[in-house]
This record gives sequence, structure tokens and C-alpha cells, in this order.
Amino acid sequence: MNENNPLRDVFDAIADPTRRQLIRLIAEAGEIPLHELTSQFQMGRTAVSKHLTILKEAGLVLDRKVGRETRYRLNAAPLREIQDWLAFYSQFWSANMLRLNQLLEEEEE
Repeated sequence: MNENNPLRDVFDAIADPTRRQLIRLIAEAGEIPLHELTSQFQMGRTAVSKHLTILKEAGLVLDRKVGRETRYRLNAAPLREIQDWLAFYSQFWSANMLRLNQLLEEEEE
């Protein structure tokens, strides 16, 4: 967890492939009940719920009760932190590749 933020770290939340798959399923569905999510995995409802709890703690998933059913939807805003982090490294590699190309061209001359 991030010490400055009481919520779970978004990087920690997406580190697990099951949680990344949950995010994709929820995003594609718009809103989806727990039983439909559970049917997509070879694990029990409790295990899926634990993964969803981690995603909720990171702010990536919102839930609401509809009768006895819990439905989940994506809150993509926390993914901006990951996008920003990746953007820095994208620029880093682009700049380094440009420099490498320039060095190779200079050596050819």
C-alpha cells in the first residue's frame, strides 16, 4: 500500500493476472454480477471476491447491490497513474533509440 494513500496501490492491484482479467471482463461488460464473473474462472466465488476486494481497495472497481446480487463496474481513473508511469518510460526509450540511431548513422559515415 502507498503510505500517503490509504487505498491499495494500483500497481499492486494489477500485478496479478487474475485481477487483470477481472478488469477486462468488467470493462467489456460495463456492469456485471459476481456470479457471471465467477463463471469465467476455475476458482470459487470466495477467491473471485477476494480479488475483487483488492481491486475495490485500489479504487479500480465499484460495486452496487441489486436485490441480493452484487454488480461490479470499472472505475478506470486510477489506471491513469499507470499510464503516466508508462508514458515516462516510453519517452525514455524513444529518446535512447533516437540517440542510438544517430550514433549508428555517424559510424556508417
